[in-house]
Amino acid sequence: MEEALKGTFPVDVVKNIFSNISSINTFHSQFLLPDLEKRMGEWESTPRLGDILQKLTPFLKMYAEYVKNFDNAMELLKQWTDRSPQFKAIIQDIQSQEACGCLTLQHHMLEPVQRVPRYEMLLKDYLKKLPQDDADHQDAEKSLNIIAMAATHSNSAIRKSENLKKLLEIYEMLGEEEDIVNASNEFIKEGHILKLAARNTSAMERYLFLFNNMLLYCVPKFSLGGPKYTVRTRIGIEGMKVLGTTNEDYPHTFQVSGKERTLELQASSEQDKDNWIKAFRKTIEIFHQKNETFKSASKDVLTAELGKRAPRWIRDNEVTMCMKCKESFNALTRRRHHCRACGYVVCWKCSDNKVALEYDSNKINKVCKDCYSILTGEEKAEDKKKGILEIEAAQFSGSSIMCGFLQYCEKNKPWGKVWCLIPEKEALVLYLYGAPQDVKAQSTIPLLGYSVEDSPRPADLPASFRLSQSKSVHSFAAESDELKQRWLKVIRVAVTGEVPECPPPNDATGTMAIDDAQETSSDS
Repeated sequence: MEEALKGTFPVDVVKNIFSNISSINTFHSQFLLPDLEKRMGEWESTPRLGDILQKLTPFLKMYAEYVKNFDNAMELLKQWTDRSPQFKAIIQDIQSQEACGCLTLQHHMLEPVQRVPRYEMLLKDYLKKLPQDDADHQDAEKSLNIIAMAATHSNSAIRKSENLKKLLEIYEMLGEEEDIVNASNEFIKEGHILKLAARNTSAMERYLFLFNNMLLYCVPKFSLGGPKYTVRTRIGIEGMKVLGTTNEDYPHTFQVSGKERTLELQASSEQDKDNWIKAFRKTIEIFHQKNETFKSASKDVLTAELGKRAPRWIRDNEVTMCMKCKESFNALTRRRHHCRACGYVVCWKCSDNKVALEYDSNKINKVCKDCYSILTGEEKAEDKKKGILEIEAAQFSGSSIMCGFLQYCEKNKPWGKVWCLIPEKEALVLYLYGAPQDVKAQSTIPLLGYSVEDSPRPADLPASFRLSQSKSVHSFAAESDELKQRWLKVIRVAVTGEVPECPPPNDATGTMAIDDAQETSSDS
């Protein structure tokens, strides 16, 4: 508050973060604590607590206001820490003081939320040890009923606060580099695991953090200050599959297959393996139930939310072209911009519209032309029919026979990395995108009738293969020979006009190759 009064940041920010904590502190320091201390000094003559608690516990309901504001307080604290370097510096300075015990402000703010339920547990324990005919029993029981009513205000917040406390612990274990402290992230399970390599018989120590919406696959690193980990990969729960596997050399194995990568893992025991598989499957089931409920909402509802809720931003590296006009980005004349309403990555021409957004206190923000039309009510120009290339990569990736990055070369041009995809709906066509979130393919290759060659040539990259037809030759290179064989298995069926099947998730020549290729990519 001293800093706020100096004008460093608004006074209201402090008030909204700490709510009525001053009133709670006054109640404890001037009423409850002095009365309890006085009674402890008179315990020989007056061995009872119930009368004091019965008189003062109704005031515990003031915690309800603090608890109700807790989520908003956490969000406001995060916003100002991210937005204001001065605010962040002051918080860090306070947290470094000895009185804070090396804990973050968020840790300390959790304590009042947990206070009333702790009183309830202490009083229950006191009553268990108190004889039924004790003079204090009736007053203590009445006090417990009052506290229990006050605690109901805290129960849901307790669950949220305990989850947040765990998220903060994990955040610190990951070197405070991963942005996981978010109300939408719910911690499920963690533990040591071994990861099996495809190229040899070694098993590497790893650590997993499972959340309601993602899996963090981590590598332990040496630290004197407790366990620390580096995140190797985030794997989304959407599209994830888990199955038990059998390995003659390694017992208790199972496989986690996601859009980002596939892992073959070894648990410490059969019981540990079963626990992990159950946790994964339950998380996946709940995720899909919530996702289906969300998808079933009408477009009108989604449109009604536009501008009222902050969008999820598509990351810059997930696209190579404007998600509206499909023109490729470059560093000079067509740079990346985000629509503040829908979160799409667009060029400056497609974001040259401004409108007030409710979620940002009705400030004027740049939005894409489609969102501008919806938010202002102006009629949109009629959309032209999409061309064959104008199919979003993300739309196909979730229902594809095969997808992933390959190196690509055509007509002696330089090699370049492309996102290749064979969709289930068009199983005889290979789509080539610049990145997994692009809304338009760079090109397509109708596979029917092509010849497949995989004999090595001096000028080619390792693990390469070619598709040729007449004078047209397309060269591809995979990260490994195993991954190359996985692609060839699908393509060789497609060129004959037959619909290829999705390679099984436990295909040793495919999924493990993807895993190792991504492991190498992450290390570099």
